[in-house]
Order: sequence, then C-alpha cells, then structure tokens
Amino acid sequence: MAESLTDQLFDQLNGAPLRQISQQLGVGQAQAAGAVSAALPLLLGALGRNASQPQGAEALLGALRNDHAGGGDIAGLLGAVLGGAQTRQTNGAGILGHILGGQQPRAEAALGQTTGLGNDKAGQLLKILAPIVLAYLAKQMFQNRQAGGAQADPTAQLLGSILGQEQQQVRQQGGLGGGLLGAVLDQDGDGQLGIGDLLKIGGGLLGGKR
Repeated sequence: MAESLTDQLFDQLNGAPLRQISQQLGVGQAQAAGAVSAALPLLLGALGRNASQPQGAEALLGALRNDHAGGGDIAGLLGAVLGGAQTRQTNGAGILGHILGGQQPRAEAALGQTTGLGNDKAGQLLKILAPIVLAYLAKQMFQNRQAGGAQADPTAQLLGSILGQEQQQVRQQGGLGGGLLGAVLDQDGDGQLGIGDLLKIGGGLLGGKR
C-alpha cells in the first residue's frame, strides 16, 4: 500500500518542526510526536468527510487554490503560524472551524484525553496543524501536477477521491489516529460526536499500550 498523506506529512514534520511544536506546547518531543500522529489523520479524515459531498469538495478546492497554493515549505509556514502571522493561510482557528465545525470542542477534548495533552493544548496543536495540512494538500493538488505539464487542472472530484482514499487508509491502519477518526466521523452514523464514546475509545487505546 502506498504511503498515506498522513505518513508523508508526518515524515516532513519529523525533526526540527516537531521540536518547535513540542516547545510551543511545553511538552516532551515524544508526547508531541504521538499527538501529531493522532491529530493529522483526524484533520485529513474530517476533510475527507467534508469533500465527500460535491459542494464540500468544490468549496475546499477553491480554498486550496485561493489561500493555500504556493505557500512555500512547511518549515516556513510553521514559523509564520507559531510567530502569530495573521493571514488567511495561517489562521488556524478559522481553518479549524471550517474543517470540524460544531464538533471542534469535542474533538479537542478527545484528542487531549487520549494523548494526555489536555483540552487547551490539544486545541492549540490542532490550530497549529490545520494550516499545514491545507498547505500540504494544496501542494499535492497543484504544484506537483503543474510539474507534469500536460495534466489537467485538479477537479473537485479528484480532490474528493484523494481524500476518500486517505480516510480509508487511516481506518485500515487503525491506531490512535484511526480510532479518533472513527469516533469523530461515525458515532451513531449521524456525524455527531459523542464525547463519552470518544473517551471510552481513548481509554481503550491507551490501556492497550501499558
């Protein structure tokens, strides 16, 4: 199976970017790495859910094209986000609101509980990662395809397909990220997040590691 977008992005964050994130959160690098590896599939999976509807895919493609394409490298963007730069590209809170909607507080609580970060730091981490996830996705959609020359402009259908495959891979891989994603997206099959179910899943995952 090809490496997922989650894995590719985590590989790019590993090293100096991860050290910066751990310093910003005030936690050890190992804990930060575990939290990032859980948060990335949560964000990409939520984007996949949003893009599973044609209107959602069109809106996301437009946002990627207008606000996130050509954003430079991850290290530079992370520096801008951590430095408090106020642009549409670095506005983690605004981006997160679009990705998670009304589920954001409960997703933060679940991530905080399952990773040991607590709600506030989990929310902070998601706000740091949201702009990076969109910039990386924009790079996959636009810059990599432009290099091919003859390839057609990316479509909403293609974006939905890429994110749908990503969601499937995350679920198959399981682990903390897959468990959180499943709980966020599938609880009761109605798209509503149940914090009790999330914490139960988180407790089970953590318990399995002891």
